[in-house]
Amino acid sequence: MIFSSIHAEARAGIYPAVIEDAVQFFKETDFSTYETGEFEIQGRDILFQVHDIDTAPAEERRPEIHRKYIDVQFLYKGKEAIGVVSDSGKNEVAEDLFDQRDILFYKDVKDETFVSMKEGDFCVFFPEDIHRPGCQREGSSSIRKIVYKINVKLLEDN
Repeated sequence: MIFSSIHAEARAGIYPAVIEDAVQFFKETDFSTYETGEFEIQGRDILFQVHDIDTAPAEERRPEIHRKYIDVQFLYKGKEAIGVVSDSGKNEVAEDLFDQRDILFYKDVKDETFVSMKEGDFCVFFPEDIHRPGCQREGSSSIRKIVYKINVKLLEDN
């Protein structure tokens, strides 16, 4: 997992090129003009989703993981907490939707750490990172979140 902000001092070359592209995209794009939904950038290899949600208590959000895509989650508006922990492979599965949507939900996870997100922050979640997005931070908040999805094979090519 990577946590940073688009407002952090630029450190060119720190991240793989596809992740640096995502950060640049966040810096240059006015997401207030987008409707909620999914938009392709490079076919199904790179795409982004615009989500407008209200945060909820962590126990009302399910921990999730992906295998085909890396998630770069950018908080455009509001504040949220995101739970994160490495996948031990020992968590009880609540719902397996890998074939349909590249997502698996766990019932719960142990030793989860929460990252406090504010506007301009982003997290990069790799296939081994379980994450629980959309959790309350200091009460409920309406958020606009951009989820930039990168096919893992593109990272392997870098």
